[in-house]
Amino acid sequence: MTQTPVPYLFLRGGSSRGPYFNRADLPEDRDTLSELLMAVVGAGHSYNVDGIGGGTAVTTKVAMLSPSDDPDCDVDYFFAQVAVEKREVDYKPTCGNMLVGVGPAAIEMGLVPVTGDETRVRIHAVNTGARVEAIVQTPGGKVRYDGDTAIDGVPGTAAPVQLQFLDVVGTSCGALLPTGNARDVIDGLAVTCIDVAMPMMIARAEDVGLTGYETPEELDNNTALMDRLEAIRLKAGEMMGLGDVRQSVTPKIGLLSKPRHGGAISARYFMPWKCHPTMAVTGSQCIASCALTPGTVAEGLVDRPEGNPALMRIEHPSGHIDVTVDYSVGPEGFDLRSAGLIRTARLIARGELMVPAGILPGKKEKAA
Repeated sequence: MTQTPVPYLFLRGGSSRGPYFNRADLPEDRDTLSELLMAVVGAGHSYNVDGIGGGTAVTTKVAMLSPSDDPDCDVDYFFAQVAVEKREVDYKPTCGNMLVGVGPAAIEMGLVPVTGDETRVRIHAVNTGARVEAIVQTPGGKVRYDGDTAIDGVPGTAAPVQLQFLDVVGTSCGALLPTGNARDVIDGLAVTCIDVAMPMMIARAEDVGLTGYETPEELDNNTALMDRLEAIRLKAGEMMGLGDVRQSVTPKIGLLSKPRHGGAISARYFMPWKCHPTMAVTGSQCIASCALTPGTVAEGLVDRPEGNPALMRIEHPSGHIDVTVDYSVGPEGFDLRSAGLIRTARLIARGELMVPAGILPGKKEKAA
């Protein structure tokens, strides 16, 4: 049997991990690309036993990088969410946690040169059109991974990666509030449909009979809840202009409750068919924006911080995530200028991934 090697880097970005590829090493055809990514991850098995996926939605993610044609950006970041148990790939969303690793990976791949002890990498998120600036630690001309920065949901500490998100409002649906309303009622449940970095359908935990402080395992095992939320999500997707979202991970789902540990708000984020063990970077921006927008389902739950930019601390199952939001609220509503976060990344492996030779018949094969 012969297989085809594909160069890759394997990084943890934030609280997710997955392979990072140079887009030039992958097929252009979307169907062929999907076959390759499913083979890489091992999609179609709960353990992803025939690939490098980890059996969860946060470990079946793929980042693909290439030089950007945008004069304001250095690198294009194309994201794919590969399903765990199904043979499916979703190219609609982006992933903010995997984006944390884009700067380090782009430097490691030689797509972006080191410019000093810190290197700024200007990123174009292809899936949504957003722009992100990442500041990567590069003392001595190399990416630094060790450091003193800790993020909840990831053990240990590492070097910080500073992220500044720009142009993230309405990237998928065309507007902050795609339905035109701060609140809608779908099947008796009040929800806010909002698009900031990630389109989301957000509700109050108490309105679905929860405290909002349940563990991800408790929520995943509540089949009645998950079935109800999915039925409402499908209708929300149509109302948001996303069409039939049965095979798509967007819009994501958020459930909000009052903070318990000094934060601005407490949240549970769904991906959407399982609860996230921590919090998505994109989801944190969307939830922070929901909390700051007048009239949404967050009203009465949020402990709004003083000043602007505002540090929004969102409590999640593993701790909290801090989002610095530069915004204004005027006659035309909420206006987000930028959102900043500090996360970490680590290079775990580099080399070649082997895929069945039939997927890339034109590539050089290697005996396995």
